[in-house]
Amino acid sequence: MKVLSHKIAIVGAGAVGGYAGAHMVQAGEDVTFIDPWPAHVDHMRKHGLRVTHAKDVPEFRVPVRALHVTDVQQIAKEKPFDIAFVCMKSYDTAWATMMIRQYLAPDGYVVSLQNCVNEETIAAIVGWGKTLGCIASSITVNLPEPGLIHRGAGKGGKAHTVFRAGEVHGRITPRAEEVCRLVAYADSAKVTANLWGERWSKLVTNAMANGIAACTGLTSSEVLHNDALRHFSTRVGSEAIRVGQALGYQLEEIYHLPPEMIARAGEGDEAAMRTCDEERFRQSKRTAAEQRPSMG
Repeated sequence: MKVLSHKIAIVGAGAVGGYAGAHMVQAGEDVTFIDPWPAHVDHMRKHGLRVTHAKDVPEFRVPVRALHVTDVQQIAKEKPFDIAFVCMKSYDTAWATMMIRQYLAPDGYVVSLQNCVNEETIAAIVGWGKTLGCIASSITVNLPEPGLIHRGAGKGGKAHTVFRAGEVHGRITPRAEEVCRLVAYADSAKVTANLWGERWSKLVTNAMANGIAACTGLTSSEVLHNDALRHFSTRVGSEAIRVGQALGYQLEEIYHLPPEMIARAGEGDEAAMRTCDEERFRQSKRTAAEQRPSMG
């Protein structure tokens, strides 16, 4: 039987937090889910957390410990958390971190497993020394109903590294390696020495997809197959890349393309645009046609 090594909190048991956390539970880790949606918490308590995939992976259900945010005080007399994954929307980061801070072990730390760039917000509350980040790249998960996490694709596996965990200072540490080990239960993972570059690269991806889907009501596939919207999204990505470069970030591949390729495509390079289009169409075959970004 697995010896439990750390006590883990998942603050925000939505799409990403629920997906990563469910796999940790399945692997035998000691995980507590904390979430503000009463119906979701109630369903998890009664029926566990169910995880499904659009492709290639059988569904599973795991019994979990789930607390509503109003019930968190009941853990005050328990062993404190060694690791707290904050998986809330960006606008909920500050209060969620403030809530979990008092339940951290003296050497415990908080991991931002979120979109956007929230490490500074977390560090303002718990300190930079207790702050790590983890990117979830092209994970395409959602929470369609209480107690159900659905991934609109199969696993990334060797073809695409989904999770990238790192320290804010860029050094490879046992803490970053432990975060990598935990999220690797869910899919491929690595420790990165370039957290800020990874963060901005994911921000570019979100900028190219989420807002357009939210404004139009279209799925990712529908946006991709609309020439005007697809090329508009490339121009948005191009601008975001240039801003990141001006800020000094070392950007990683975006949609499996060099950032400079997308930047040039958005600036009018027709050959670069054709290359971008071809690669994005190729990658779209991995995901279900009905898949939407989290804002969509």
